[in-house]
Amino acid sequence: MPNLQITLREHDEGLLPTLAQLWGIKAKNLSNEKMLETLHEAMLNPTQAEKVWDLLNDAERGALQSLLSQKDFSMPQKMFERLFGKITKMGRGAIEREQPQKNPTTVADGLFYRGFISTSFENAKSGAKPVIYVPNDMVDSLPVHKTQYEGLENEPLPHAPQMSIQQLEPLEDEFLEHIEQANTSIVDDMATLLAYLRIEGAGVEDNVLLPVDVERIHRFMLTGGDIRMNFMLGIGVSADLITSQEGRAFPKRVGLQKWLTMPRSEQVRALLEAWKTSSIYQDLWHVPGLHPDPDAGFPYDPLVGRNALVEFLKKLVPPQDWWSLDEFIEAVKAIEPDFQRPGGNYDSWYIRNDGGEYLHGFESWDAIEGALIEFYIKGPMHWLGLTDIAEDAARLTAYGRAFIAAVDWPKPPEQSDTVDVKDDGTVLVSRKVSRVDRFQVARFSTWLEGGDPYVYRLDGDGIQMATSQGITTQHITTFLKRQLGDKPIPPVVAKLLATWQTGATAAVTFETLLVLRTTSPEVMEKIYNEPALRRYLGARLGPMACVIRDGQEADLQVALGESGIKVETT
Repeated sequence: MPNLQITLREHDEGLLPTLAQLWGIKAKNLSNEKMLETLHEAMLNPTQAEKVWDLLNDAERGALQSLLSQKDFSMPQKMFERLFGKITKMGRGAIEREQPQKNPTTVADGLFYRGFISTSFENAKSGAKPVIYVPNDMVDSLPVHKTQYEGLENEPLPHAPQMSIQQLEPLEDEFLEHIEQANTSIVDDMATLLAYLRIEGAGVEDNVLLPVDVERIHRFMLTGGDIRMNFMLGIGVSADLITSQEGRAFPKRVGLQKWLTMPRSEQVRALLEAWKTSSIYQDLWHVPGLHPDPDAGFPYDPLVGRNALVEFLKKLVPPQDWWSLDEFIEAVKAIEPDFQRPGGNYDSWYIRNDGGEYLHGFESWDAIEGALIEFYIKGPMHWLGLTDIAEDAARLTAYGRAFIAAVDWPKPPEQSDTVDVKDDGTVLVSRKVSRVDRFQVARFSTWLEGGDPYVYRLDGDGIQMATSQGITTQHITTFLKRQLGDKPIPPVVAKLLATWQTGATAAVTFETLLVLRTTSPEVMEKIYNEPALRRYLGARLGPMACVIRDGQEADLQVALGESGIKVETT
């Protein structure tokens, strides 16, 4: 930000005589250049600064303290105006008439016309951004430790004006980029996860799924990402849907049955309530770029931050319009920066960034608290269907408005569908099919594709998998008849179920073999008649082919070359 000398030179000349008078300078007969020089010297003098500081009321002093707590001692102009009012720029005549240095109409005017703040621009991704700032070289001369009431311990304190906290200004849709509408796919993906855990179980370490299981489940999810999947694990445990035993995660049958049979909107609500009240899922541990030390034991309580988030959303965001995410974060920083650190301690939390550097002190607020707020909005809230998101923007959905208690919980009508069984045994399950029915299909069939519809196949492998879970072919038949209604079970499927009614009748194995194939029967006979070659071969497969013994192909190739036989591989 500009220093005081540059700031004074950028002021309207009509303001300089007022500042000079206020800061104890006799400006009469001074040239403009000399006035600037003398004023600059006075405003950097701690004694003079304290005299002008004493003219401020509590609200003005609080606004100045807020600015001084920000990076570069500056704040976006929109945010400052929302909190402390606008600066009313006046010329010399208006200043002489209105006397804003004595009778300011806003907190902002009280600071501007006494020389403590000014306006400028800083570069941002979206272009030049107007800011309000305190000249950086002026900061050291300000008596920031002093209050208006020192020495008046026995006097009643006058009422201090309150800061005006206004909602963020709505954003116009046409200026938004990369919009991602919220949905309720987390319900479908949770059903998929629960089915996988019921069939396979999954490895868990430090409350996250092992990468091998994430990789296996990933392609069947509607929305990918290991961070989202571990969020589902955390709230699944908190919702009493999942349990973890000896490093393996499994579904809890009682909670599972209850949740699977709920309407979709109630399933979303149950997952949301689990997140709101979960101490198991610790959001800070999942923010990209942050690495809290698990052994440091600092007093992080995830419920404190989430509860504060609800209050911020109630106070600051327009309930039905888009709003700037950056401005929301800046507003929280100005209003209640210690929202997740009730003690305001910024030095005892051991958190590293991707580069391995520890983030400490208030200067790391944006990297920690700011990143956490962005994660809330674009992570859990978006995954739960509470926020539509865009580049630097968000908007509450109907579920989101219910989250902050602005409306009742939505209960939209739910379209129902049934499982579609094809003649070849392929089973299609759309998202309109109840989660409990898709969960059942997933338990007795081979998984082929995730999506809408999900694609499964009725085959021997699926029936064997079902048998291991206590599901019989009679159970499968009854389920299919209920889904198909008046339509008969396709003959191929009916035959498969009948065949497997008493279990497998025999077992076979598939093996991968390497085959030697010759160009004529005579070449094959020549090879077999040579003991040095025949020892690498297995069973004959015909007059011009045979099996190569496992692991012998390299030695056989050398031996054939020594016998003058050219080898080509395909």
